[in-house]
Amino acid sequence: MSGGGRRRRSDHTWTTGLFSIIMFSFAELAEQFAGKFDTKHFPDSLPSLYQPAEYFLSMGGKRVRPVICLMGNELFDTIQPDAWNVAHAVELFHNFTLIHDDIMDKAPLRRGKPTVHVKYGEPTALLAGDVMIVAAYDYLSKINTVHLPGIMHLFNKTAREVCEGQQLDMDFEKRERITLDEYMQMVTLKTSVLLAASVQMGAMLGGSGEGNQEHLYAFGKNLGIAFQLQDDYLDAFGDPEKFGKQPGGDIMANKKTFLTIQALETATPVQQKELLYLMKENPPGKVERVLQIFRDCKVDQWAKDLKDKYLGLALRHLEDTAVTGSRKQPLEELALFLVQREY
Repeated sequence: MSGGGRRRRSDHTWTTGLFSIIMFSFAELAEQFAGKFDTKHFPDSLPSLYQPAEYFLSMGGKRVRPVICLMGNELFDTIQPDAWNVAHAVELFHNFTLIHDDIMDKAPLRRGKPTVHVKYGEPTALLAGDVMIVAAYDYLSKINTVHLPGIMHLFNKTAREVCEGQQLDMDFEKRERITLDEYMQMVTLKTSVLLAASVQMGAMLGGSGEGNQEHLYAFGKNLGIAFQLQDDYLDAFGDPEKFGKQPGGDIMANKKTFLTIQALETATPVQQKELLYLMKENPPGKVERVLQIFRDCKVDQWAKDLKDKYLGLALRHLEDTAVTGSRKQPLEELALFLVQREY
């Protein structure tokens, strides 16, 4: 094995035989990925199509999904060139879904900037998303043919499930009540499966066995649920100075979240009636009135406990992955950061 010119990191270094394998943190891999990804992905021809796509990609993002793919690969080997190709494909696919989600949600802003459909129109935004998914498959086509069938099967399965999750999310907007199990299934499909598949695909390219792949998929899936729980919690109860915006965006948008679903399940008839009214209307003081119902129903503590449950499940699967403990430390640190973050 070759370290590929990597610098030494004593806190994430382990030794096997004559070789010292240096593990990277999420922040370090995110920086490396950005250095490779933040470049032009589309030709100069037909700027009316490709400039909007480049515009959206230039907004950046957390890059959690492509980097966790690289981390899954690094669990078992030095990062392979194929892992970079899959990471690029994952990030392009994720951005494709975001462009289309913004259209469906009629969102005016993404990361503080006008969304593609607002800036360039809905037809162009649809096509800009489409060319991203084509570019994603271009990257997948570059990987070793030994791995291609397995990677392609998992990627396509995941892409289909993400679409199913988005459709469920839209279906739920038309219903007054949904169950926690239904919401959990939607979140799993819309959010968690891509995180899970990303880390599994990295492990596949690193030569891991099926048992380890199953544990890592379960790690990513449970981490994705915990991540969404934290998102819902922060939107309602986050510190504005840390969260970067006033809490209550989901409440004002009348979104059904973990919190609203649990509140409706546990509220008194009077509280249910008020909450259902508030979810349909926008009277003065709406956010504070909803938050008070949440507090009275103790859904803030319930959300924390449920988040911790799924984080615990994720970490248990990571622990059960048959790899030296020191190699798993960067993934554990990432999981704790994503679920315990305050912004």
